[in-house]
Order: sequence, then C-alpha cells, then structure tokens
Amino acid sequence: MARTSYLFTSESVSEGHPDKVCDRISDEIVDLFYREGPKAGIDPWSIRAACETLATTNQVIVAGETRGPSTVTTEMISAKIREAIKDIGYEQEGFHWANTNIDVLLHPQSADIAVGVDAAGNKDEGAGDQGIMFGYACRETPELMPAPIYYSHKILEVLAKARKAKEGAAAKLGPDAKSQVTVRYENGKPVAVTQIVLSTQHIDPDLTSKQVREIVEPYILKTLPAEWVSNDTVWHVNPTGKFVIGGPDGDCGLTGRKIIVDTYGGAAPHGGGAFSGKDPTKVDRSAAYAARYLAKNVVAAELAERCTIQLSYAIGVAEPLSIYVDTHGTGKVDEAQLEKVLREVMKLTPRGIREHLNLNNPIYARTAAYGHFGRAPDDQGGFTWEKDDLAAAIKSAL
Repeated sequence: MARTSYLFTSESVSEGHPDKVCDRISDEIVDLFYREGPKAGIDPWSIRAACETLATTNQVIVAGETRGPSTVTTEMISAKIREAIKDIGYEQEGFHWANTNIDVLLHPQSADIAVGVDAAGNKDEGAGDQGIMFGYACRETPELMPAPIYYSHKILEVLAKARKAKEGAAAKLGPDAKSQVTVRYENGKPVAVTQIVLSTQHIDPDLTSKQVREIVEPYILKTLPAEWVSNDTVWHVNPTGKFVIGGPDGDCGLTGRKIIVDTYGGAAPHGGGAFSGKDPTKVDRSAAYAARYLAKNVVAAELAERCTIQLSYAIGVAEPLSIYVDTHGTGKVDEAQLEKVLREVMKLTPRGIREHLNLNNPIYARTAAYGHFGRAPDDQGGFTWEKDDLAAAIKSAL
C-alpha cells in the first residue's frame, strides 16, 4: 500500500544556471530553423535539429546535426546565442554576451538516421530514436502538477521577473539560482512546506546571507500558499554565505543535464532522454509531451486523481511499441481499457503527435527554464500539450 504521510522534495534551477543557459541556446537554434525554414520555402516537416551546447568561462560551443535552410548561417546562429545570453542577464567579466567566444560546429544529419525517420512512399515517418517516455499528472495544483516541483519553479520564475524589472533590491540579484522545496503530505495531500532552500547569485559582493533572505523572502512568500508556511518552516538562503561568481564562469554548463527539473521533480518516472535542442521527430521530446498531454487529460476528465503514462518507440518505426497506464489506485476505469482508448483518441506516431500538438513551430526556447510542464498554453502556439481539450473525447470513448 502506498504511503499517505511523508515529506517529498523537488528542486528547480533558474534560466541563468549554466545548464539552463545551454538548454536555452540549444532551443533557440531549433526555433531559428523553424522560423527561417518557411521563409526559404522549406517544408517544416523536413526540418531537423539536434543541438548540444557547452558553456564555460567566456566560451560557448555548439555541436550537433541539422537539416534546414542554408540561410541559417553561423553568423546568424552566433547572433541568436548572444541575444539569448543578454536576455538571461549575463554581463559579468567571466561570461558576457558581447565578449563570449562562440564556436558553431553543426553539420548535416546522418543519412542513416534520416532514412529511418523520413516518410517515403507508403512508409510513415519513423521515430527519431528508440526509447521510453513518461507523462504524469495529479491533482496537487490547478495545473495538475506535483506541488514540490511546481512551487520550486515558481519561486525562481518570480525572482527572475523581479530581477529583470530591476524591482528595488531584487536588482542586486544575479541570473544564476537554485531553489528547493520540501512539502509535507498528510493522507496523500500536500499540506505544508517544511524546508525552503534558495541559493541565488548576487551582484553586490558584500551582501550577507541574511540580507539576501530579506530581499527574496517577500517574493517567495507570495509564491507559496500562505497556510503552508509557518514558524516551523526552515529557511536556507545562500547557505554557503557568498554567491558572486555564477553561471558558466562558476560551473561548466551542458545541454540536457537537468531532466528531472524539466519534468516532475522526481515525483514520476523519467525515460532518460533530454528535451532541449531536439526537433519533434525526436520522440524523447515529442512523445514525452504527448504522454503528459494524455495523463493530464485523464486526470482532467476526472477518471483518476493521479496518472502515469509510458510510451515506447523503436528508431524508424512509426507506431509506439507499447502504451502503459497506471492510475495508482485512484482510477475510476480499468487501466487496460484506458490504454486502448488513448490509442484511439490520439494518433501516437511521431507525425501524429506533431500534427495533434502543432509542434512544427518555433516554440521551444520558452520551454528551456521553469519546466516543460505545468505551463499555460500561450498565444504563439507554445505548450499545446498542457491543454485539456481531449478530456471529453476520452470519457465518451470509454
């Protein structure tokens, strides 16, 4: 029997964390190909991008495989990278948007991969790789996300907005930050925050941990449910004392190194594949979005309080090899029946997912920080996998 009373912790990292800088750069390149492709007369279905980024002291290296418009030059990519670094807020001696050395080492996609992925004749578009992907949803927040990761993200998102808006003392904060929230559950429900951890870079080297807490505490308290924070809540703000050297100057960054931050904060399984830098033929990304979409719609349809969905694929094969549904003892319908119905209400081939969720668009840079899930669908077509528009179809098909 599952435990009902326990503590659970999740962490998040800010857009200025070195790994997130790399995720942002990789996704900016994917968006660039989708933005420029139609201008050059290239079918968005033909665009491919798999971009990896490394960032360290005043150095960014981008490598990977692409297929798209020749109008996307090395100079254009470098300019987009500098723009992203500037937007994040890096203008420090060891990592500055204007002075950072940028190496772009992209090359065409492997023909051996392309032949398996591309549609041809009667062959449907195949999966860009083998693997397993998970989606999850629960009723702990209105966005149907686990509370610890949801609030860890919100803390950093609110602080970043205040820093960029130069709101009073928040202007003294730097781009690099990490948060962590421990939530106490009773009878399976989140009821309190027992521990709050925040380490944030600060521009003023003389700021003490106490002074940093005075800056950030009002923003954090606005983020969390008021009844969850009490005198018993333990705070750890910049516990090492000083955090001036941050970002890639303080710690080397890599694309795809924060996969649990990107998803459910450890509250659900993860297939192991990263998202950022990949076009949606890579099912590591698109099928994970589809699994979240299906899980969220199962919960939104009030068919379960919690739902985990696993999808699996083989490279070059269009149809998923398996679909698995677990409602963790909270379901109102048979899980095997749900597995059958979900295949009927949404086509789960790579092409079917891209069509249903409208993924052939420049929508990815905004996913790079503060989670790929639990975000509101936007007017530019982003986060379509967060819609609950499939709930009625699932219920009617049962």
